Amino acid sequence: MIDDSRYGWVVVAAAFTLMFVGFGAAYSFAAFFAAFEGEFSASRGDIALVFSLCAFLWFSSGAPGGMLADRFGARRVAIAGVVCLVLALWAASVAQSLSVLYAIYSIGIGIGVGLVYVPSVGAVQPWFGANRAFASGIAVAGIGAGNFAGPLFAAWWIGLFGWRGAYLALAVFVLLLGGVAASLLRTRTKTTSQTEGMPLPEALKTAPFWLLFASLVLSCIGLFVPMVHLSPYATDAGYSQAQGVALVSLIGVGSLAGRFTVGAPADRIGRLPSLCAMYAGLGVMFLLWYVAGAYWMLVVFAIVFGVCYGSCVALLPTIVMDLYGPRAVSGIIGCLYTGAGIGTLLGPWLAGVAYDTVGSYQLAILAGAVFSAGAAACVVILLHGGQAKALHRG
Repeated sequence: MIDDSRYGWVVVAAAFTLMFVGFGAAYSFAAFFAAFEGEFSASRGDIALVFSLCAFLWFSSGAPGGMLADRFGARRVAIAGVVCLVLALWAASVAQSLSVLYAIYSIGIGIGVGLVYVPSVGAVQPWFGANRAFASGIAVAGIGAGNFAGPLFAAWWIGLFGWRGAYLALAVFVLLLGGVAASLLRTRTKTTSQTEGMPLPEALKTAPFWLLFASLVLSCIGLFVPMVHLSPYATDAGYSQAQGVALVSLIGVGSLAGRFTVGAPADRIGRLPSLCAMYAGLGVMFLLWYVAGAYWMLVVFAIVFGVCYGSCVALLPTIVMDLYGPRAVSGIIGCLYTGAGIGTLLGPWLAGVAYDTVGSYQLAILAGAVFSAGAAACVVILLHGGQAKALHRG
């Protein structure tokens, strides 16, 4: 097994690429929203549930995926994830109903992303010490890159091949790029210091775990609403479909910036205070969305919202490593992301139901602001409760 610390940067690049293709495939859903409305004559709540189920499963499968990676190595698990993604994208290209999308696409993409996401980000952590937040930020920047490129590539391919052909193009893209990246992923040979830390069963008994879990549930109720509904919101407001898809891609641009830049300041001022600030920033951006009366305001919302979102994703794995050590880092991260899955299952779907009921997204947007504030409050409690300091692993 490779134990050269320089290989850690290869692992970072492989993790970036895996998250790029996985989340690019998932977030491309925004480009297919209008096609599903026309093809299946479905309500927005029913269409949004396709994505909500998918996201719920990718967060929920992160826990078993992380535990499998801790036991069998991240490379094998990531390869299985790439296979799931490719099969799901192919199945979507031949789906004849939303029910088929629920049964095949949502499950396949959800499990596939879960099996590449948590093992990849977990594999990065033991390779680094002082620069861990920076390295983790680069790795998870693949999510932001996928968030940016996925909808744009999908919209381009839909124009060329139709929506079914676009899913086939995505399947080939994921197979080629994801397959190479998964083969390069390595778990560092564990030294004595890397076997230190808290086992998963003990971590599940601690207050910091459940406060972080609650923060993920609350934040993710609102977090993925714009990923699904910002594009149709923009078209309802009189903007073109291309402008709507561009807004979702701009969230990805902001997310990239957040993931690349949050590490250095967070390493200086503290990762938990930084996470709290990013949760609060999400709430402020929801309020901006609520009052937005011009396209440029939606652009500002999308970019800054993406920065806050990307920063949160980059910070969480490093916080887990700080609190619990490397012993079961992938498993703990995966269990925490189950909370994100619960929030994501509820948020986009309920936002669609609210729109179908009252003909507006305003209630869902305000709810996003409230839940983001609740997530920030959970981190404040953690900061001032003393539990995090007691668990700190240096």
